Amino acid sequence: MRQVVLYHAADCHLCERAQATLAALREEIEFDLREVDITGDPELEARYRELLPVVEIDGRQAFTYFVQPDAFRRRLGLTQTSPGATSL
Repeated sequence: MRQVVLYHAADCHLCERAQATLAALREEIEFDLREVDITGDPELEARYRELLPVVEIDGRQAFTYFVQPDAFRRRLGLTQTSPGATSL
């Protein structure tokens, strides 16, 4: 199962949007989600504060600021080809 980590902080409206987007995606896609609040952790604050929210997929940074649902699906390899479409 794919591992997704959301780095967030209190009072971060973009973080709240990312949490909501990931919650909606979990209703259609199976993945493990771990949320990490960076507040008060000097190392995490230094690494992520200016980029929040940060989403990693399987240990690799995938999104900052916004989580685009279609791009998230693509990152998980879940895009579907529409019926009748051909691959080149």
